[in-house]
Amino acid sequence: MSQASKIRVAVVFGGRSSEHAISCVTAGAVMAAIDRDRYEVVPIGIARDGRWVLPPGDLRLAIEDGRLPEVTGSGGVLALPFDPDSRGLMVVGPGEVPERLAEVDVVLPLLHGPYGEDGTIQGLLDLAGVRYVGAGVLASAVGMDKGFMKLVWQAQGLPVGPYVLVGDREWRRERKRKIDEIKELGLADGRPVFVKPSRAGSSMGISRVTDEADLEAAVDAAREHDPKVIVEAAIDGREIECGVLQGVDDGPAEASLPAEVLMASGHDFYDFETKYLDGATSMAIPPDLPPAAIEEVRRLAVRAFDALDCEGLARVDFFHTPDGRWILNEINTMPGFTPASAFPQMWAATGLDYPALVDRLIQTALHRSTGLR
Repeated sequence: MSQASKIRVAVVFGGRSSEHAISCVTAGAVMAAIDRDRYEVVPIGIARDGRWVLPPGDLRLAIEDGRLPEVTGSGGVLALPFDPDSRGLMVVGPGEVPERLAEVDVVLPLLHGPYGEDGTIQGLLDLAGVRYVGAGVLASAVGMDKGFMKLVWQAQGLPVGPYVLVGDREWRRERKRKIDEIKELGLADGRPVFVKPSRAGSSMGISRVTDEADLEAAVDAAREHDPKVIVEAAIDGREIECGVLQGVDDGPAEASLPAEVLMASGHDFYDFETKYLDGATSMAIPPDLPPAAIEEVRRLAVRAFDALDCEGLARVDFFHTPDGRWILNEINTMPGFTPASAFPQMWAATGLDYPALVDRLIQTALHRSTGLR
């Protein structure tokens, strides 16, 4: 296939969130898997300061010897013209006439966390009339904010655990009242709680708190990532994840085989280091559960996906309690996507290997309309 007849895919990665490095790792894996006989790939990096750049060809996009990759901001600076009839990108530089790149057919926004996975880039692409992989503005925003996510699921009759939201103004002006609310989650009786940024992923800024004396420091640590914090009661249960894909040809969404997160001894919870750096976790796909339980979690995963009006893909995380109940933990509308990540592993076990999974996401995005849907 000639270069001119290939589908042009812009892969956007990096970004301004604390998950910048994980986005780079995801992009490296995805670009290596894209079928270059069918697709022309245009890599686009977003530096931590928000600049869009054409990154150098030798940019490292993997974790090597514990070192995390980063988009530095070097390279031609990019701009997206807000012309729905164009779908192009422009290279701009100080004192230079903008140079228009060829049109982009679809964007893979492989951004995790705020300023990417939260509806911001989705709105930008909608304004420009560019098709993209993944959830739209509302689903991305709600899926990023654990508080609103749980409110929507509760309204749909889906099971969620007890939690308390701590807004920026509340923490500054009504700290004692919020601490008293959090204690009612079980902390007063010695049961642990998890303190999390409401709008962050990759287990950034999360603390497991067992003593009231440690609570304020945990909230302040979460607030370094997000002024809005969610505190969740610890749930006695196994951690089970399930992947969901938008249906083909407007068909119903489909769920993968689920996976159980297995952590090595000595780790209290699934934090950033456990996930990405020290190799202390593994996945059981499918988990050791009765067939009826596996079918139920797949059904609930699709319900959770549809409740937020998601598109493209998502990973839905659950707790499975000793008495057999399923409790929703959270959804990730742009999950980690290296071949070692849970989402691709679950789909590989379901019969869709990594290159085929990437291809399906691109094709699904190409066949959906721009604008309101």
